[in-house]
Amino acid sequence: MKLDPDLKLQILEKVGIYSNRFSIQEPKILFVTKEVLDMPREMTDGLRTSAYKYYGVSYLQHNLVFINVRKIPDEKTLENTIVHELIHMRFPYLSHGKRFNKLVRQGLREKTFSPYKKRKEVLPH
Repeated sequence: MKLDPDLKLQILEKVGIYSNRFSIQEPKILFVTKEVLDMPREMTDGLRTSAYKYYGVSYLQHNLVFINVRKIPDEKTLENTIVHELIHMRFPYLSHGKRFNKLVRQGLREKTFSPYKKRKEVLPH
């Protein structure tokens, strides 16, 4: 897809709507690989120079998401990518798999999620 001001606005609106539904703070969105490389190294560590290979990348500890608009072929893939990356933000303990994919599908179907709460540690008596 071609990144223009209208598409940028559309993406930011979708991110706002989904962030709200998923009860997460709206992340900062990066749209092109140059923006990833311009960020401080410690913020994009791990997936910095390889980010261009993916549709999207979440940098959880810095509330940062890269949406690789140029690589994304169509609207549906764009929407899936936005939801996918925001599900990473909402469920930071989950890696890819059946449960993760189910949450992405639910997110696309407008499910809302309550805020993330760390589990209380149960101490033995």
